[in-house]
Amino acid sequence: MNGSNESSSSTQQREQSPDDGEEQEPATVKAAETISEIILGHQLAENEKEIAGDLVHYATGAASGAVYGAAAELAPELTVGAGIPFGTAVWLIVDEGAVPLLGLSKRPTEYPLSTHIYALASHFVYGLTTDIVRRAVRSMP
Repeated sequence: MNGSNESSSSTQQREQSPDDGEEQEPATVKAAETISEIILGHQLAENEKEIAGDLVHYATGAASGAVYGAAAELAPELTVGAGIPFGTAVWLIVDEGAVPLLGLSKRPTEYPLSTHIYALASHFVYGLTTDIVRRAVRSMP
């Protein structure tokens, strides 16, 4: 989920609705609410939303990282760029694509360029960190 949409870059700040200035929940909180209601039949209380949003954020990152690690074993050429292309792909597919398509955020065009740049830079760091962890785990005896 994303920096431009406020989830994957871990900003967790509330969005301002362009229509009325009303605050909206971050994408990760919206996702957590949906998951909680559909799977658990539980409506999140206000004091549960932030931690549930963080859980969605980190679970998404861990799952994406696991996919990257497995894919890198099958196709080592995916590791060219030390994870930065992976982070870029996550930003593009998740933040700029899936999150808005699922209605968890506004359209990418409704965010300023600076928000996209911050989110992309955050995903560069995520990709690089994921590759560092992958290499460390792979070198363990």
